[in-house]
Amino acid sequence: MEEDPPMGIPEWVVTFGDMMSLLLTFFIMLVSMSEMKSEEKFQAMVESMRKQFGHDKASASVSPGDHLSRTKDIAVLATMGRAMKKDTHKGGAPTEAPVGDNERVRVIRPGDSTAIGTVVFFKDGTVELDKDSQAALDEEVKQLAGKPQKIEIRGHTAQQLAAQGPNPMDAMDLGYRRCRAVMNYLVQKHQIPPERIRLSSAGAWEPMFQSSDTEKVRLNPRVEVFLLQETVEELIGTAEERDENVLKTNASK
Repeated sequence: MEEDPPMGIPEWVVTFGDMMSLLLTFFIMLVSMSEMKSEEKFQAMVESMRKQFGHDKASASVSPGDHLSRTKDIAVLATMGRAMKKDTHKGGAPTEAPVGDNERVRVIRPGDSTAIGTVVFFKDGTVELDKDSQAALDEEVKQLAGKPQKIEIRGHTAQQLAAQGPNPMDAMDLGYRRCRAVMNYLVQKHQIPPERIRLSSAGAWEPMFQSSDTEKVRLNPRVEVFLLQETVEELIGTAEERDENVLKTNASK
């Protein structure tokens, strides 16, 4: 007498059910995203999902060379701020996003440059901004204005100046004077708060090009302007003093 087949359902039914559950979840996510009206919250959610699903690691493993973001928007998005999800001991995870659960945000690695910035060029030995340099700053100030982050302005000179000059500090001084010219333009014309600006000079020791091409070498005298991942408030007083100021500010509201 033949035995009856075991009770249950075929394995493929379970797999099919799992697939349908995933599809249903996916469509629910799409509907939820379509109802999100705030651009900041939408971008925060996208950034969180990108990190939770391991987009960076997965792409880096199959892409040759250094992995870069697929769009410029993602690179700029990473400079808009940092947020930390609460209750990490309950399954939460640190996420990068323009907005987050915490009212106050701390940057882990202050001073790193971001994707926002520009370069203006100078003629040998000069410190005056020409029309092209002014136009470049006018365009970039749209990205710099209205943010709490520090702005670093770094001056450079031609290598010939350091090689031929009697004093190597002459190149450093010239680079600094060029920084001052850029700072004055941003502060006076575009009302960038001076406390947001940090000046530095690399002189002739960080050339953009070392080739024998004359046209490329002419680009070495320059000033680089870039947004940093540290805010002005983070550099004022100790951490305890900053916490105390925040408590006083909240109490006065």
